[in-house]
Amino acid sequence: ITPSEATAAIKSIDISQSDEGKKLLSHLSAMTKKFENGLVSLGYETIPSEHPVVPLMVRDTEKTSKLVNYLTENGVLATGLNFPIVPKGDQLIRFQVCADHTEFDIDSVLKILEEFKNL
Repeated sequence: ITPSEATAAIKSIDISQSDEGKKLLSHLSAMTKKFENGLVSLGYETIPSEHPVVPLMVRDTEKTSKLVNYLTENGVLATGLNFPIVPKGDQLIRFQVCADHTEFDIDSVLKILEEFKNL
């Protein structure tokens, strides 16, 4: 590990243990849960976890590609994973929630996903 990497790691720990860091982590957790719950309420399948990478299980290559394109056209960055990256039947889209996301951001993406579902 280089000195700059060590310094960055130490600073990250300092931030995460500060009051500001704890608020950021709490907000990140809340936004992640909001997004996961929103997906489920729209009838999408996800795999709940504490991690801010949220999978949307599409389970079909063509649908995954169409949804990724629709999201991109509507200003949403999401990564589609199809065979051979994942096994057939496990095709998915990965969303990365971050502490900078707001409730408005999450609601906006959920609205776009709802619109796609109703096409």
